[in-house]
Amino acid sequence: MDLDFALRIDSPPPLIDQNTSDEKKNNERWEKSNRLCLMIIKKAVPEAFRGTMSETTITAKEFLQDIEKRFVKNEKAEISMLLTCLVSMKYSGKDNIREYIMEMSHFV
Repeated sequence: MDLDFALRIDSPPPLIDQNTSDEKKNNERWEKSNRLCLMIIKKAVPEAFRGTMSETTITAKEFLQDIEKRFVKNEKAEISMLLTCLVSMKYSGKDNIREYIMEMSHFV
């Protein structure tokens, strides 16, 4: 079974009476894959992140894109904070230089 079918293929158009059996089968296959992907992703994502996610996302692709948007923002903030700490860090001359270097490496 293709679990990632819903991630690779865009959602098919809604079913109508004139659809062929192949189209109906493909739609069912996509919906099953989407449900399984969402269940697996939601189980793997920590609950702290799931609480911030929108409940309106109905596809696994949308859910992953929503998570990606949130992490991009957090990554930029974290990088900015680290750079600020490293740039503002100065050697006082009182302590051992080795300890100062170790403190800088701990930030990274």
